[in-house]
Amino acid sequence: MIKIGVVDTTFSRVDMAKYAIEVIETELPEATIIRYTVPGIKDIPVAARNLLINEGCDAVITLGWVGPGAVDKYSYLAMSVGLIMLQIMTGKHVIDVTVHEDESSDPEELYQIAVDRARKHALNLVKLVKYGREALTQYAGKGLRQGRPDAGPVIEE
Repeated sequence: MIKIGVVDTTFSRVDMAKYAIEVIETELPEATIIRYTVPGIKDIPVAARNLLINEGCDAVITLGWVGPGAVDKYSYLAMSVGLIMLQIMTGKHVIDVTVHEDESSDPEELYQIAVDRARKHALNLVKLVKYGREALTQYAGKGLRQGRPDAGPVIEE
């Protein structure tokens, strides 16, 4: 049985987990999804660890929101390093989906960024869990983006 962990925060201004879970349920209906909501991004690494180690999840997707201030950026950096270390220690994927509030001053655009990023990264996670390490190889070098339009390759090969 496949188990997928979903970590989100109360600080987020969009319920990104809802959209990630919709994708996972559609693309991987046999999976058990365990959601874990924490206050803010600095709480995400321990929640992801608990899902991977204590709950036996095969992978985790984390959904965080970063405020516009310097302290928010430092908190994100600390969280990111924690998730990277967790991946190294467990050998399991933790897909970090983060929206930085200063990506746009338009609330509608921020909402669209958050939803698109959550959906696309949830699909990436499903592909990695379902098909393994070569699941995304066909997309290498394509300049794909989550939350924004694709950048495309520098030169078409």
